[in-house]
Amino acid sequence: MGSHRRLAPSGFGRGIGALCAVSAAALGAVPAAPSAVAAPHDDTRAEVDRLYAQAEKATEAFNKADERADALREQVSDAQDRIARQQDRVNTMREALGSLAGAQYRSGGIDPSVALLFADDPDDYLDKAAVLDRITARQAGQLEDLQGALRELAQERAEAADRLEQLERSRKAVAAHKRAVERKLARARELLNSLSEADRAAYDRASRSGRSGLPDLSGAAPASGRAAAAVAAAQSALGKPYVWGANGPGGFDCSGLMQWSYAQAGVALPRTSQGQRFAGRQVPLSQAQPGDLVTYRSDASHVGMYVGNGQVIHAPYPGAPVRYDPVGMMPIASVTRV
Repeated sequence: MGSHRRLAPSGFGRGIGALCAVSAAALGAVPAAPSAVAAPHDDTRAEVDRLYAQAEKATEAFNKADERADALREQVSDAQDRIARQQDRVNTMREALGSLAGAQYRSGGIDPSVALLFADDPDDYLDKAAVLDRITARQAGQLEDLQGALRELAQERAEAADRLEQLERSRKAVAAHKRAVERKLARARELLNSLSEADRAAYDRASRSGRSGLPDLSGAAPASGRAAAAVAAAQSALGKPYVWGANGPGGFDCSGLMQWSYAQAGVALPRTSQGQRFAGRQVPLSQAQPGDLVTYRSDASHVGMYVGNGQVIHAPYPGAPVRYDPVGMMPIASVTRV
């Protein structure tokens, strides 16, 4: 595979310079010394980068809560189906018991000694009494079955009510994370708009650094056929916009791009970058191959796909489309081979 060469850091990673030194050392590069006194517009850029990083963490929390809500909706739907089937079973049992009770009444609804006294044919009476005993025993068994079915129905309803309560909490969590993302992105836009035209253009260049084109990826072999298919899918998304909470095909957040790319290869990945971190075998960065997932920051709140020659493809942050960046753009948490 190609060497993991360190390119100029993007605006995406500024604001975490101290941590980046760890990654830079691992890649054999020395980070540039920070300026002793930062200009006001540099502070603004750093704050925008910090807000983007926080928004991405909130986005991954949103994705996790939304995934949980989807799972709960499915569980609630399954529980409702089971309750309906169990209710039908209970109704059928009740009807059967009602039929048996009617038969019992018709066969012997008076005191047995009185019935025997007035019977024209005692043998006929004894035959009826034997049938009545059998009906009574069957009725008792069906009554026991009905009681068991009612207990199961009550349990199903209690579990469904609990899942509905969990779903409501999950919906509120999704809404809270969404508001957090929107607040941070709105503040970032406000700060960017406060920059002069020249400073904003400089930020724009620093954030993209002319890396939207195809880098030299020669000599890098994917780990498997599915990895090759996932890389091809990710490359087809180059230039698509970052859209928080989206997993394609028109827009992506970071983990959404990974999930969509591997889905095109027939592989189902978890929705969040934290889940994707453990979706395969961990390998050292020095052994990374195209198609491997690279998660960033200690909480694995960002993820990209290694494509060879020290590059990843990823959905960086709002305003920056799907693009290539150096693998060491931020502190690396793990490299995962799917």
